[in-house]
Amino acid sequence: MKIKDFISKYDTQDQFTVLRDTYKQVEYAWNNKVELSSLKNKNFSSIVFCGLGGSAISGDLLNDFLSTEINLPFNVVRGYYLPAFVNENTLIIISSYSGNTEETISCIEQSLKKNCSIVVITSGGKILDIAVKNKVPAIKIIDGFQPRYALGLSFFSVLKLTNVLGFSDDDKIVKQVIDLWKKRGEEFSSEKNIAIQAAENLIGFIPVIYSSEFLSSTGYRFKCQLNENSKIHAFQHILPEMNHNEIIGWETFSEKQFNVKVIYLNDEDYHPQNKKRFIVLKELIESKKAEIINLHSNEEHRKVRIMDLIFLCDWISFYLAVLRGFDPSEIDFIHEMKKSLA
Repeated sequence: MKIKDFISKYDTQDQFTVLRDTYKQVEYAWNNKVELSSLKNKNFSSIVFCGLGGSAISGDLLNDFLSTEINLPFNVVRGYYLPAFVNENTLIIISSYSGNTEETISCIEQSLKKNCSIVVITSGGKILDIAVKNKVPAIKIIDGFQPRYALGLSFFSVLKLTNVLGFSDDDKIVKQVIDLWKKRGEEFSSEKNIAIQAAENLIGFIPVIYSSEFLSSTGYRFKCQLNENSKIHAFQHILPEMNHNEIIGWETFSEKQFNVKVIYLNDEDYHPQNKKRFIVLKELIESKKAEIINLHSNEEHRKVRIMDLIFLCDWISFYLAVLRGFDPSEIDFIHEMKKSLA
């Protein structure tokens, strides 16, 4: 059975095309007019990014992407409450693709009471209504996608925001990412490619993902995509922290108890000691008869390598879903949870 047969059978909402054309989301987000004049020339003391799920990962990625450029404390809030330090000098970024995420609605309401500087990224919903009512700057993005398949819109909208406010300058990098994702979309759409091979290698196993430093959020994104798209448990940790706790779990590892494959997200710019840690950890894991899959990017610029790996991992999670006979769009338990809470 060819991969296109699996796709036609299980990909009911055509996420295949959405993935292939993700570069178009980036083009839209980067060319989208952003009016933030009310926020310019303000002396912010901190930045707080509020979101959940597919709308929250953009905050984590931004923190890694601009780790050497943003010189303000940066927090990502995945919940109902803002940190106690938030005040009128805090820039609050409200990210909700649907605009109806209840936790994020709670955060924007608190932000208004604390007289924070707020900007909203959404496709509509209650959050856009609140923004319009309170004259809060809003970056309106295209609707119709599932949030986790709209990273091109969400992430590059918040990156555009930081560029407009003068925190960074990424025009050249973004153009490289657009070209790269367009090229990779064609590569990963072919009948045989590395994303399919990696997905085939993961069938029947629980992935454990290890990354470090500026690929920490990439590892977490991959874990969440495997959860939502592939419908499997997956686990993720970062080095060197993992070497101070989770590493001990490997001492008593047995493949009969935990059918696992380890995925390394590697990069040439990791700290030299972290590079050594990955090597030593590999020897320890392989001594327990567990296989390690290495994923890395050969692109020249670190930021482009981050986006290269993000895109590859998204495709792996998609192919693992259809190869296992599952719809990569379906998220029934999330809907059940929201229905029960409503």
